[in-house]
Amino acid sequence: MSMQIFVTALEAVLPLVLLILLGCLLRAKGFLTDDFLSVGSKVVFRLCLPVMLFVSVYSIENLSQVRWDLCLYCVGALVLIFLLGIVTAIVTTPVVERRGVLVQCIFRSNFAIVGMPLAATLGGEESAAVAAILVAVMAPLFNVLAVLALAMFRKDEEGRVNGKEIVWDVVRNPLIIGVAAGLLALLVRQWQIGQFGAVVFSLERDLAAVYDALRDLKSMTTPLALIVLGGQFRFSAVRGLFKEILTGTVWRTVLAPIIGVGGAILLSRWGVLHCGAAEYPALIALFGSPVAVSSAIMAREMRNDEQLATQLLVWTSVVSIVTIFAAVCLMMSVGLIAV
Repeated sequence: MSMQIFVTALEAVLPLVLLILLGCLLRAKGFLTDDFLSVGSKVVFRLCLPVMLFVSVYSIENLSQVRWDLCLYCVGALVLIFLLGIVTAIVTTPVVERRGVLVQCIFRSNFAIVGMPLAATLGGEESAAVAAILVAVMAPLFNVLAVLALAMFRKDEEGRVNGKEIVWDVVRNPLIIGVAAGLLALLVRQWQIGQFGAVVFSLERDLAAVYDALRDLKSMTTPLALIVLGGQFRFSAVRGLFKEILTGTVWRTVLAPIIGVGGAILLSRWGVLHCGAAEYPALIALFGSPVAVSSAIMAREMRNDEQLATQLLVWTSVVSIVTIFAAVCLMMSVGLIAV
């Protein structure tokens, strides 16, 4: 059983690493130019990622299925990790452009791409259902906090943090717009059910061609983003960023899951929260997955240290294979996850 767990973690993360390596190889062979990588980042950030978030949020079947107590706990745990990440980033690095990237790595997991299939494999259909609801609730928060993290340390020409610019960055950010559009479409669908007892108009039924095109764009988001990131990856940058890479990787793969999953275990023991064999795999996936693919693209587009962000994506992906395996084995041994 232990080998099966390791293979599951490996299969969940290895495709990300392989696509990044493909990007490295294509860059080395001259297929990917600087102009292509620059334009590719913009396409992913301004088109593909917003569409992916819109489709993901719109795909929620029914808001009545949401476990609000679990969602509230996950929101609270994520905000706590975010705040601890700010303190950690300030203490760890004096370079302003690296601080927001480090904060983003600490709190933001690749839940939608890596976490959901991982939860389904570990806990079956019940865990997959829990993960699907959590990703829809957490995606807006992930992206709002990510924009804040990448904007809050930037200073204007006079050396001051511009609060208005941070708010404007949040409002106009393509990822926030994608989430907001998805939530609006979801609420309209729920309103139709409440008013008429059925959905009168839906994208997938009445504008099938448009919806299929949106799903195709969603499908190409991750491969394109990873190949672009692979083209930007530099092994030579590891030495100069070692402290930040080590800090971000330890936080994302070890400390964040200890706080997120450990807190749920304690609250369940105290009777405050009710988690079982269906919820724990989803929580491991939420808090223990490597940093989100979009984190590096966002860092580049929001004038942060894109090389650090790319390094953190690679190293958290590699290390998470081991840490996810260890976490699942430990929780199986104490009976929190079904064998």
